[in-house]
Amino acid sequence: MTEQHAYQVADWNGQSGERWVANQARLDAMVAVFGQAAIEAAAPSAGERVLDVGCGAGSSSLALAARVGAGGHVLGVDISEALIERARALAPQDAPVLFQLADAGSAELPEGAFDILFSRFGVMFFDDPTAAFTHMRRALRPGGRVAFVCWRGMAENDWVRLPMGAIKGILPPSAPPGPEAPGPFSFGDRSRVARILTAAGFTDIVIAPFDASVPFGEGATREAAIDDAVRMALEVGPLSRALADQPDDIRARASVAARAAFAGLPGERSVMIDGAAWIVMARNPAS
Repeated sequence: MTEQHAYQVADWNGQSGERWVANQARLDAMVAVFGQAAIEAAAPSAGERVLDVGCGAGSSSLALAARVGAGGHVLGVDISEALIERARALAPQDAPVLFQLADAGSAELPEGAFDILFSRFGVMFFDDPTAAFTHMRRALRPGGRVAFVCWRGMAENDWVRLPMGAIKGILPPSAPPGPEAPGPFSFGDRSRVARILTAAGFTDIVIAPFDASVPFGEGATREAAIDDAVRMALEVGPLSRALADQPDDIRARASVAARAAFAGLPGERSVMIDGAAWIVMARNPAS
């Protein structure tokens, strides 16, 4: 396990996992439109078997299970024990879904067992994505298909761009991660995604932009919605990490700056942010 991978595992079994569980309903609602677009691209049908990579608290797995029905099966895999526990707690007993605590990029998976390899924002964290996709491809049947959604660039996504831009001058700038370092935006370069999938043995690769405006903060009033957006930014995501070890006065200044940034966005009882993603499709060769 590399140092970067060890960090990802520790983080998702520590603060990131705990914060996602605490805000699970809100975060799942925020990204639901992206997940639905990826599911439509996957086009699961009754009786199919789906591997859901980085399934989180299981909302995408349950949506897939509804599409494949009792004759199908969904295996949701994630590295976060807290999220897997949450997924198991939320899943109806009769749903054709199983959740497993594992890293899909290296875990033992049954060969040729799945019709679809799916992910909603769960494939950008592999330290060696080509090796991970090569490994996961073996779990797909010949002719099986891939459909996932991943973020485009940081500058195109308000949930990062706005709060992080707001704290310039409050915190010294940190060195940005390398463009291919594991993280939310490591698949932002369309050509890199195509290279990874090609090297992993996939064909018929299609990478299409998908944009949506989604509610980041919600409240009974406009002011309450803005306050809620700031709270979310302080609890989940890159702003929370940047402020983790900062004194209270710095956190307070950052909160005021982030609030001013969110106040410039539209919405009455919500703060609507722009999200930019890729919908990626590919196929496992038939032979």
